[in-house]
Amino acid sequence: MFIEMTITALAIDPFTNSPVVILKDKDEKNTLPIWIGPLEASAIAMEMEGIEFARPMTHDLMCDILGKLEVKVEKVMITDLADNTYYARIILFSGEKEFVIDARPSDSMAIALRTKSPIYVDEKVLEASKQIEVGEKLDLSDEEKLKDLLENLDPESFGKYKM
Repeated sequence: MFIEMTITALAIDPFTNSPVVILKDKDEKNTLPIWIGPLEASAIAMEMEGIEFARPMTHDLMCDILGKLEVKVEKVMITDLADNTYYARIILFSGEKEFVIDARPSDSMAIALRTKSPIYVDEKVLEASKQIEVGEKLDLSDEEKLKDLLENLDPESFGKYKM
C-alpha cells in the first residue's frame, strides 16, 4: 500500500553534511528522510523557495517538454529501498496511455514539486527506512530517536537549503 507524503523540509544532515529531504504524511505519523545530492537539493530548494531563472533549469525544461507534449505527471512513487538506495517511478499519462518511468527520488520529487503532483511512498519503504546506514548504523525504528535526530538538526539548515 502507498501513503501520500509531502516534502516538509530540506536540511543538512549534521553527521554527513549531506542534504536530506524530509517527507511526512498528512497525519504526521510517518516520516521519511531521504539523503540526496547537493545539485538535486538545489533543484528542490529553488522550487520550494519560488526562485525562477531567466533560462529553464533541467527539471523545469523536463516539465516544459512534458507540457508541450500534453503529458501529465500523475504522481511520483517511491517504490523501494535496497542497499541504502531509494528507487522511484514517475507515472505519466498522455491521453489514455500510461507511462511508468524509473527515476531517482530526488529528480522525481523536483518534478513533482514543479507539476504539483502527489508523492506516494510504499509502506515497505517506510518500514525498511527505519534501519538505514548513515556513517554509523542509525536505528530510526525508535520514534523518540527519530524525533531527537530531526529536532536537533541545525535550525538554520532545517527547512531551507542554502545554495
